[in-house]
Amino acid sequence: MTRMTTPTQFLLTGIAGLLISATLASAQDCTPKHKFATVEAGTLTVAVTTYAPHSFLDADGTMKGIDGDIATEFAKRECLKVKAVAVDPAAAIQYVLSGQADITTGDWYRTAERAKVMSLSAPLYTDQMGIYSKGDFKKVSDLKGKQVGTVQGYLWVADLKTLLGGSLKLYPNSVNLQQDLKSGRIDVAVDGYSTGVVAAQKGALGDIKVNVAAADDRIKATKEAAQAAFPYSLKAKELGVALDAGITDMHADGTIVKILKSYGLDGTAGETGAPRLVQ
Repeated sequence: MTRMTTPTQFLLTGIAGLLISATLASAQDCTPKHKFATVEAGTLTVAVTTYAPHSFLDADGTMKGIDGDIATEFAKRECLKVKAVAVDPAAAIQYVLSGQADITTGDWYRTAERAKVMSLSAPLYTDQMGIYSKGDFKKVSDLKGKQVGTVQGYLWVADLKTLLGGSLKLYPNSVNLQQDLKSGRIDVAVDGYSTGVVAAQKGALGDIKVNVAAADDRIKATKEAAQAAFPYSLKAKELGVALDAGITDMHADGTIVKILKSYGLDGTAGETGAPRLVQ
């Protein structure tokens, strides 16, 4: 017996055909701007560290943060899927060097030492020096005569030591610094601006205000803040060309400033200036 095809079956078959055609058309509509190889064809593999607001995975395992959003936008413009791999900061660079990831996220500074072993993309944004205080201070001159604390390892530490001498106290991390500031054991804290924004959003700072430090010749980091980048393999030259072009375009069309503001920053960190390396 010959099986009859009903009008409903014709309709369903037609709809399926349209869906397939639409999917194929959508795939064909995306044309990469550059040609380059990735660890996994058609995919941008990213070693994601946890360092809010720059880099983290949300509850669904989706790459987020300032770096994460920039990387996602880059992948979209180059017609790539994103594969996010959660890694410890201590292992992130090795993931890239060993060919397990194309790039890594996490506010990685463009340093001369790092540039010896891997390539660094065009600057994404600057890691601005922040002043935390109940007095809403914004100037370096506001620190004089105060008990000031900061976290070890930042670019501004040496200059602050020269300026403040014994009035400067060093801390191993931001948590201890913030605790002493809230308790009144110090008057002012100097830390990364973005770190302070996240703490304020979580309600961890109370009535403490966080401001980007105004430029001051005495503290070089207020005038030439460290630039963040995507580290990638020295061998991946074509990827580097694409990254630099994509980042340049995102600066020009306002995408990076928009991303910065979406995480509560004021957007001025997007004014990176010419590429430079921290010596």
